[in-house]
Amino acid sequence: MSTPVAESILAAPAKINLHLRILGLREDGYHELRTLFYPVAELYDTLRIEPGHDEHMYMRCPENPDLESTSNLIYKAWKAFGEATGFRPGLFVTLTKRIPMGGGLGGGSSDGAAMLRWLNEQAGDRALPHDELVALAAGQGADVPFFLLDGPAMASGIGEELTPATVDLSGMTLVIACPAIHVDTPWAFRAWDRANGSPKASESLTTLVMGTKNPSPVSPPVVTNDFEPIVFAEHPTLREIKEKLLKDGAACAAMSGSGASLFGLFRDRGSAVAAARTLEQDGHRVFRMDCP
Repeated sequence: MSTPVAESILAAPAKINLHLRILGLREDGYHELRTLFYPVAELYDTLRIEPGHDEHMYMRCPENPDLESTSNLIYKAWKAFGEATGFRPGLFVTLTKRIPMGGGLGGGSSDGAAMLRWLNEQAGDRALPHDELVALAAGQGADVPFFLLDGPAMASGIGEELTPATVDLSGMTLVIACPAIHVDTPWAFRAWDRANGSPKASESLTTLVMGTKNPSPVSPPVVTNDFEPIVFAEHPTLREIKEKLLKDGAACAAMSGSGASLFGLFRDRGSAVAAARTLEQDGHRVFRMDCP
């Protein structure tokens, strides 16, 4: 019998990668990463959850009906949580997409994490301890565990090993440009392997790049992304957007994840407003927000 739940509205925020290094190829076929996740709370998807009538989950996404399938991370999270705990309430979920898809901003992962967090809050004595919930989230995707946290984090492994980080961007304005370009993440990793000779992730390299386990406060100059040379060569427009952000006054700029979204951090809010307007005039979708 379906477990009744109350109607809820969840916000699933985006993220950017302030720092992304690829340390090499692991024996399991995945890539060892070192990345700094930063949440962007002002840019978010919305999940409206309503009680259903049986132990099934039905989903609507008016902006993108293609997401109304069992391959969506929201459904996968609901299914995995039910299999792990026996708690599988019948639900109607309406997803409102605001985070651009395929832009390296983590929208799908955030949606899945929001569902897992909500289910765990509703599950009562069947709720999972935090470590088990994180492990379940990692099984859904490398970025999903980050969205169970409430702040920036340095991630290692394939992105699932998280250490909270202190990042002070107060007084800065963030501009995110989302061009109508899709970058396939598996392609980006394969291209990086070809360009770098498929280096193995060694312990010495990992230690050298990762440094201390407890990261110190991080400032904007560390912004970098190892995917950029590969992706920019394939999509020159992305390099042009980064160059425009820097020319228009960004203290630093980079691509997020494997792209195609790019961001710039501005110390002067007026310069950020002008840069955002220029990018919009170029036909790109742009988000601008003041950092807390």
